[in-house]
Amino acid sequence: MTDGRTILITGSTDGLGLALAHHLAADGAQLILHGRHRDKLDRTAADIAQRHHRPEPATVLADLADLAQVRDLSKQVASRTDHVDVLVNNAGIGSGEPDGRDRRVSADGYELRFAVNYLAGLDLTLRLLPLLHAAGAARIVNVASIGQHPIDFSDVMLEHHYSGTRAYGQSKLAQITAGFVLAERLPAATITVNSLHPATYMPTKMVLDEIGHSIDTIEEGEAATRRLVSTPEVATVTGRFFDRTRDVRANAAAYDPETRRRLWQLSLDLTGAPDAS
Repeated sequence: MTDGRTILITGSTDGLGLALAHHLAADGAQLILHGRHRDKLDRTAADIAQRHHRPEPATVLADLADLAQVRDLSKQVASRTDHVDVLVNNAGIGSGEPDGRDRRVSADGYELRFAVNYLAGLDLTLRLLPLLHAAGAARIVNVASIGQHPIDFSDVMLEHHYSGTRAYGQSKLAQITAGFVLAERLPAATITVNSLHPATYMPTKMVLDEIGHSIDTIEEGEAATRRLVSTPEVATVTGRFFDRTRDVRANAAAYDPETRRRLWQLSLDLTGAPDAS
Protein backbone atom coordinates (compact mmCIF):
# COMPACT_ATOMS: atom_id res chain seq x y z
CA MET A 1 0.00 0.00 0.00
CA THR A 2 2.97 2.37 0.46
CA ASP A 3 4.91 1.46 -2.71
CA GLY A 4 5.60 4.70 -4.55
CA ARG A 5 3.50 6.88 -2.26
CA THR A 6 4.95 10.19 -1.11
CA ILE A 7 5.03 10.28 2.69
CA LEU A 8 6.23 13.18 4.84
CA ILE A 9 7.27 12.30 8.40
CA THR A 10 8.06 15.05 10.87
CA GLY A 11 10.55 14.19 13.59
CA SER A 12 12.06 11.42 11.49
CA THR A 13 15.59 11.26 12.94
CA ASP A 14 14.79 9.57 16.28
CA GLY A 15 12.52 7.09 17.95
CA LEU A 16 9.15 6.34 16.41
CA GLY A 17 9.66 8.58 13.39
CA LEU A 18 12.95 6.92 12.53
CA ALA A 19 11.53 3.40 12.91
CA LEU A 20 8.55 4.34 10.74
CA ALA A 21 10.83 5.85 8.08
CA HIS A 22 12.89 2.66 7.83
CA HIS A 23 9.84 0.42 7.53
CA LEU A 24 8.15 2.61 4.92
CA ALA A 25 11.38 2.87 2.93
CA ALA A 26 11.59 -0.92 2.89
CA ASP A 27 8.00 -0.97 1.57
CA GLY A 28 8.97 1.32 -1.31
CA ALA A 29 7.57 4.66 -0.17
CA GLN A 30 8.97 7.93 -1.49
CA LEU A 31 9.91 9.59 1.79
CA ILE A 32 10.34 13.21 2.74
CA LEU A 33 12.14 13.31 6.07
CA HIS A 34 11.92 16.25 8.45
CA GLY A 35 14.38 17.11 11.19
CA ARG A 36 15.76 20.16 12.97
CA HIS A 37 19.48 19.34 12.78
CA ARG A 38 21.03 19.18 9.31
CA ASP A 39 23.84 16.75 10.15
CA LYS A 40 21.49 14.28 11.85
CA LEU A 41 18.98 14.57 9.03
CA ASP A 42 21.64 13.90 6.40
CA ARG A 43 22.94 10.87 8.32
CA THR A 44 19.42 9.48 8.59
CA ALA A 45 18.77 9.87 4.86
CA ALA A 46 22.10 8.25 3.97
CA ASP A 47 21.52 5.34 6.35
CA ILE A 48 18.04 4.67 4.97
CA ALA A 49 19.38 4.71 1.41
CA GLN A 50 22.19 2.33 2.29
CA ARG A 51 20.16 -0.13 4.33
CA HIS A 52 17.26 -0.37 1.89
CA HIS A 53 19.19 0.02 -1.37
CA ARG A 54 17.18 3.07 -2.36
CA PRO A 55 18.01 6.59 -3.51
CA GLU A 56 18.38 8.96 -0.57
CA PRO A 57 15.04 10.31 0.67
CA ALA A 58 14.34 14.00 0.27
CA THR A 59 14.93 16.02 3.44
CA VAL A 60 13.42 19.21 4.85
CA LEU A 61 14.81 21.22 7.75
CA ALA A 62 12.92 23.25 10.35
CA ASP A 63 12.71 23.93 14.06
CA LEU A 64 9.02 23.56 14.88
CA ALA A 65 9.40 25.93 17.82
CA ASP A 66 9.47 28.76 15.26
CA LEU A 67 6.37 29.25 13.10
CA ALA A 68 8.37 31.18 10.51
CA GLN A 69 10.37 28.00 9.99
CA VAL A 70 7.14 25.98 9.79
CA ARG A 71 5.94 28.24 6.99
CA ASP A 72 9.27 27.77 5.25
CA LEU A 73 8.98 24.02 5.80
CA SER A 74 5.74 23.91 3.82
CA LYS A 75 7.54 25.70 0.97
CA GLN A 76 10.43 23.24 1.13
CA VAL A 77 8.00 20.35 0.80
CA ALA A 78 6.25 22.02 -2.15
CA SER A 79 9.61 22.43 -3.88
CA ARG A 80 10.27 18.69 -3.65
CA THR A 81 6.92 17.22 -4.70
CA ASP A 82 3.64 18.13 -6.37
CA HIS A 83 1.61 15.99 -3.99
CA VAL A 84 1.71 14.38 -0.55
CA ASP A 85 -0.08 11.07 -0.06
CA VAL A 86 0.48 10.87 3.70
CA LEU A 87 1.48 13.45 6.30
CA VAL A 88 2.62 12.00 9.62
CA ASN A 89 2.71 14.69 12.31
CA ASN A 90 5.08 12.85 14.62
CA ALA A 91 7.52 15.49 15.90
CA GLY A 92 7.00 16.60 19.47
CA ILE A 93 8.44 17.06 22.92
CA GLY A 94 7.50 15.29 26.13
CA SER A 95 6.50 16.48 29.56
CA GLY A 96 10.04 16.99 30.88
CA GLU A 97 13.61 16.29 29.93
CA PRO A 98 15.43 16.73 27.60
CA ASP A 99 13.33 19.86 26.95
CA GLY A 100 13.04 20.91 30.58
CA ARG A 101 10.38 20.69 33.28
CA ASP A 102 9.99 24.44 33.72
CA ARG A 103 7.80 26.67 31.59
CA ARG A 104 9.47 27.72 28.35
CA VAL A 105 8.27 29.61 25.30
CA SER A 106 8.70 29.25 21.57
CA ALA A 107 10.26 31.77 19.20
CA ASP A 108 6.77 33.29 18.86
CA GLY A 109 6.31 33.61 22.62
CA TYR A 110 3.87 30.68 22.95
CA GLU A 111 4.11 27.98 25.62
CA LEU A 112 6.65 25.59 24.14
CA ARG A 113 4.74 22.30 24.27
CA PHE A 114 1.57 23.86 22.89
CA ALA A 115 3.65 25.44 20.12
CA VAL A 116 5.68 22.38 19.10
CA ASN A 117 3.24 19.54 19.74
CA TYR A 118 0.15 21.28 18.45
CA LEU A 119 0.43 24.63 16.67
CA ALA A 120 3.34 23.67 14.41
CA GLY A 121 1.68 20.48 13.20
CA LEU A 122 -1.65 22.18 12.54
CA ASP A 123 0.04 25.08 10.77
CA LEU A 124 2.02 22.70 8.56
CA THR A 125 -1.05 20.59 7.84
CA LEU A 126 -3.17 23.53 6.75
CA ARG A 127 -0.41 24.89 4.51
CA LEU A 128 0.07 21.47 2.90
CA LEU A 129 -3.63 20.87 2.15
CA PRO A 130 -3.21 21.75 -1.56
CA LEU A 131 -0.55 19.02 -1.88
CA LEU A 132 -2.72 16.56 0.06
CA HIS A 133 -5.72 17.35 -2.14
CA ALA A 134 -3.52 16.81 -5.19
CA ALA A 135 -2.83 13.23 -4.08
CA GLY A 136 -6.47 12.30 -4.55
CA ALA A 137 -6.76 9.99 -1.52
CA ALA A 138 -4.45 11.31 1.19
CA ARG A 139 -4.08 10.59 4.88
CA ILE A 140 -3.12 12.79 7.83
CA VAL A 141 -1.89 10.88 10.87
CA ASN A 142 -1.34 12.74 14.14
CA VAL A 143 0.86 10.99 16.68
CA ALA A 144 -0.87 12.08 19.88
CA SER A 145 -1.20 10.50 23.33
CA ILE A 146 -3.61 8.92 25.77
CA GLY A 147 -2.27 11.53 28.22
CA GLN A 148 -4.69 14.43 27.70
CA HIS A 149 -5.64 17.51 29.72
CA PRO A 150 -8.59 19.88 29.10
CA ILE A 151 -7.72 23.25 27.57
CA ASP A 152 -8.04 26.25 29.89
CA PHE A 153 -9.00 29.03 27.48
CA SER A 154 -8.42 31.62 30.19
CA ASP A 155 -4.77 30.54 30.43
CA VAL A 156 -3.91 28.54 27.29
CA MET A 157 -0.24 29.44 27.58
CA LEU A 158 -0.17 28.17 31.18
CA GLU A 159 1.35 31.25 32.76
CA HIS A 160 -0.10 30.11 36.09
CA HIS A 161 0.19 26.74 37.87
CA TYR A 162 2.49 25.33 35.20
CA SER A 163 3.52 21.70 35.00
CA GLY A 164 5.12 19.87 32.11
CA THR A 165 2.58 17.06 32.39
CA ARG A 166 -0.33 19.47 32.15
CA ALA A 167 1.30 21.31 29.24
CA TYR A 168 1.95 18.07 27.37
CA GLY A 169 -1.58 16.77 27.98
CA GLN A 170 -3.16 20.03 26.86
CA SER A 171 -1.09 20.09 23.66
CA LYS A 172 -2.07 16.51 22.83
CA LEU A 173 -5.77 17.09 23.48
CA ALA A 174 -5.57 20.17 21.25
CA GLN A 175 -3.96 18.05 18.54
CA ILE A 176 -6.72 15.43 18.71
CA THR A 177 -9.51 18.01 18.91
CA ALA A 178 -8.26 19.94 15.88
CA GLY A 179 -7.97 16.65 14.04
CA PHE A 180 -11.67 16.07 14.64
CA VAL A 181 -12.49 19.55 13.34
CA LEU A 182 -10.36 19.09 10.25
CA ALA A 183 -11.90 15.69 9.53
CA GLU A 184 -15.34 17.29 9.55
CA ARG A 185 -14.21 19.84 6.96
CA LEU A 186 -12.58 17.41 4.53
CA PRO A 187 -14.33 14.65 2.56
CA ALA A 188 -13.06 11.26 3.68
CA ALA A 189 -12.76 10.14 0.06
CA THR A 190 -10.14 12.85 -0.48
CA ILE A 191 -8.29 13.27 2.84
CA THR A 192 -8.68 11.35 6.09
CA VAL A 193 -7.54 12.67 9.47
CA ASN A 194 -6.89 10.40 12.44
CA SER A 195 -4.92 10.58 15.67
CA LEU A 196 -3.45 7.85 17.83
CA HIS A 197 -1.68 6.94 21.01
CA PRO A 198 0.91 4.63 19.42
CA ALA A 199 2.21 2.96 22.58
CA THR A 200 3.03 3.71 26.22
CA TYR A 201 6.49 4.92 27.27
CA MET A 202 8.43 3.63 24.29
CA PRO A 203 12.22 3.76 24.72
CA THR A 204 12.58 7.14 23.00
CA LYS A 205 15.00 9.83 24.11
CA MET A 206 12.31 11.93 25.79
CA VAL A 207 10.96 8.93 27.73
CA LEU A 208 14.34 7.61 28.86
CA ASP A 209 15.64 11.08 29.78
CA GLU A 210 12.57 11.84 31.86
CA ILE A 211 11.49 8.58 33.52
CA GLY A 212 14.48 6.33 32.90
CA HIS A 213 12.64 3.23 31.71
CA SER A 214 10.26 2.08 29.00
CA ILE A 215 7.12 -0.07 28.93
CA ASP A 216 6.16 -0.74 25.31
CA THR A 217 8.57 -1.16 22.41
CA ILE A 218 9.13 1.24 19.53
CA GLU A 219 8.15 -1.62 17.23
CA GLU A 220 4.68 -1.74 18.81
CA GLY A 221 4.21 1.99 18.34
CA GLU A 222 5.56 1.88 14.80
CA ALA A 223 3.18 -0.91 13.80
CA ALA A 224 0.16 0.96 15.18
CA THR A 225 1.18 4.15 13.39
CA ARG A 226 1.94 2.36 10.12
CA ARG A 227 -1.55 0.85 10.20
CA LEU A 228 -3.05 4.34 9.88
CA VAL A 229 -0.48 5.30 7.26
CA SER A 230 -0.91 2.40 4.89
CA THR A 231 -3.50 -0.32 5.56
CA PRO A 232 -6.63 -0.56 3.37
CA GLU A 233 -8.86 -1.25 6.37
CA VAL A 234 -8.70 2.40 7.45
CA ALA A 235 -8.62 3.93 3.97
CA THR A 236 -11.86 5.89 4.48
CA VAL A 237 -11.90 6.02 8.29
CA THR A 238 -11.63 9.61 9.50
CA GLY A 239 -12.11 11.75 12.59
CA ARG A 240 -11.10 9.03 15.04
CA PHE A 241 -8.73 8.58 17.96
CA PHE A 242 -7.00 5.23 18.40
CA ASP A 243 -5.28 3.72 21.41
CA ARG A 244 -2.74 1.71 19.44
CA THR A 245 -5.17 -0.01 17.04
CA ARG A 246 -8.36 0.32 19.11
CA ASP A 247 -10.89 2.99 18.16
CA VAL A 248 -11.52 4.72 21.51
CA ARG A 249 -12.89 7.94 22.96
CA ALA A 250 -10.56 10.82 23.65
CA ASN A 251 -11.06 13.21 26.58
CA ALA A 252 -14.69 14.39 26.61
CA ALA A 253 -13.65 17.98 25.88
CA ALA A 254 -12.58 16.95 22.36
CA TYR A 255 -16.24 16.31 21.47
CA ASP A 256 -17.59 19.57 22.85
CA PRO A 257 -18.70 21.87 19.97
CA GLU A 258 -17.77 25.08 21.82
CA THR A 259 -14.31 23.76 22.70
CA ARG A 260 -13.77 22.82 19.07
CA ARG A 261 -14.93 26.22 17.82
CA ARG A 262 -12.80 28.20 20.28
CA LEU A 263 -9.69 26.10 19.74
CA TRP A 264 -9.95 26.26 15.96
CA GLN A 265 -10.33 30.04 15.88
CA LEU A 266 -7.58 30.54 18.44
CA SER A 267 -5.26 28.32 16.42
CA LEU A 268 -5.86 30.24 13.20
CA ASP A 269 -5.26 33.50 15.06
CA LEU A 270 -2.01 32.27 16.63
CA THR A 271 -0.54 30.70 13.50
CA GLY A 272 -1.91 32.86 10.69
CA ALA A 273 -2.52 29.64 8.77
CA PRO A 274 -5.21 29.49 6.06
CA ASP A 275 -8.51 27.91 7.11
CA ALA A 276 -9.26 24.42 5.84
CA SER A 277 -11.23 24.07 2.65
